[in-house]
Amino acid sequence: MSFLEKRPRKFGDRRDGHWVKNAPGMNVIMSHIYNKRTDAEVYLDQEIDVTNLLKYIEKKNAEHPEYKTTIFHCVVAATARILNERRLMNRFIQGRRIYERDEIVLGFTAKRRFTDHDEECLMLYKAKGSDNLDFISRKIAGEVKEMRERKKTIGIDDIMDKLAKVPRPILALIVAVVRVLDYFGKNPKFLTDGDINYASVILSNLGSIKCPAVYHHLSNYGTASIVVTIGVIHKALRVNADGSTEVRDVMNVGATLDERMADGFYFARSLKLLQHICDNPELLDKPLEEESGYDYK
Repeated sequence: MSFLEKRPRKFGDRRDGHWVKNAPGMNVIMSHIYNKRTDAEVYLDQEIDVTNLLKYIEKKNAEHPEYKTTIFHCVVAATARILNERRLMNRFIQGRRIYERDEIVLGFTAKRRFTDHDEECLMLYKAKGSDNLDFISRKIAGEVKEMRERKKTIGIDDIMDKLAKVPRPILALIVAVVRVLDYFGKNPKFLTDGDINYASVILSNLGSIKCPAVYHHLSNYGTASIVVTIGVIHKALRVNADGSTEVRDVMNVGATLDERMADGFYFARSLKLLQHICDNPELLDKPLEEESGYDYK
């Protein structure tokens, strides 16, 4: 089933996910034993060879100088492709139940300007089957530019700015009510739309500020069950299959996941798909709905 296909809502479903009633018993029991997402964090760290990807980006930018494709755009496109092929990665646990989304939504933050005191704004990319890297690059670049040109915050950012001015006891009560509604999947759309805590994956491009990939905690609020951080690109000596050595461009990718969704073997194979896409970046030119054809053997 494509992620574009909407399934009819049934009893127990949420607005943002369908209740997985046939989930393995271990995962169901774990959602009760570890009833908080932060109790079930597992962290994966992978060094990804991006030599071929950087050459691909350089060629693409030479062909289209009017807009720039970045390593982050490629990671966004690759992540959306992985979620479409690896369906268990697009699940979440809330209210001690396992749910699966029928949409792929990636969340990230962007600063208005790279200064200590400028605020961050929340941004979402909702994938469509016909999207490819060129579309994603234009969309993200356009939305970031629009955000930086705005003189005031809008949407969920504006709501948070206003709530921050509410007296502490009242704000504590509001947050308590919101968390109960969140548990049952009844939060109003004006609170969830535009909030990266309800994304399939939250991405953080630390390489853009010359930082390494780090461990980033999950949140018990919302439904986001995967956080991925991307470190700065650097040179590393790699050993080839024939025993020869070569200096390659690599970047570290850190992923924090809710282990109640699937097992570590499933997560590890998903990271292998990321490396396959970086080795064969022309896959990013294809629509997201077309599978990569990667052999997991």
